[in-house]
Amino acid sequence: MINSPSEIQIQSINHLGIIAGIIDDLGIEEIINEEIGVELGEKVTSGQIVKAIILNGLGFISKPLYLFPQFFADKATEHLIGKGIFLEHLNEYKIGRVMDLIYAKGLTNIFLLIALNAVNKFQIKTNYSLFEGLRLHLDSTSFSVEGEYNKVKKKAQTEEDLDSLEPITITYGYSRDRRPDLKQYLLDLIVSGDGGIPLFLKVADGNENDKAVFGKIAQQYQSMIARSLLKL
Repeated sequence: MINSPSEIQIQSINHLGIIAGIIDDLGIEEIINEEIGVELGEKVTSGQIVKAIILNGLGFISKPLYLFPQFFADKATEHLIGKGIFLEHLNEYKIGRVMDLIYAKGLTNIFLLIALNAVNKFQIKTNYSLFEGLRLHLDSTSFSVEGEYNKVKKKAQTEEDLDSLEPITITYGYSRDRRPDLKQYLLDLIVSGDGGIPLFLKVADGNENDKAVFGKIAQQYQSMIARSLLKL
């Protein structure tokens, strides 16, 4: 029997199917779940939430977190994220809890684990070599934000521990997007000379000075990637 038009539901995938496949191929969901953990009886895991965030971010959508489910209203959510996953599961409360857990675990550490999966899969060079002529590239960029963002007192950080659970300072600084009237935060990123693959990510204060921290960031990257590669 042919279903009537009112019984037919059309859902789209578009380019998100390719992105979802790459996320699965790199094992991002599994890495997140292993690092964060899976709660007994939860309907959607932390890894699945991160997958949904990536799909949303690459869907060119910029809306408040409480409107997050709207992005998937016409998408084949079960096909993209997982069987039994529906809009009501992708709510601001669950997303907020997952973000808090990732922050507590260390975003830089988790990002590096995911990057190393890409390194191993695609045979990406991670070190500078005079013989092979390969280099790493380190740079920072700024992201302007609206709002007051009152300053939070921070503890002193050491060279050995650039990441702490103290929040970054969102404040005025040199604006790469030419909005000196707005407060901002920075993103430090190291990419491979072999293909420009992101290898190391660190969110930083809005008034961070590149010259003052780039050397420390390079040392931290070398230390972290050496420890990580020894485990592989």
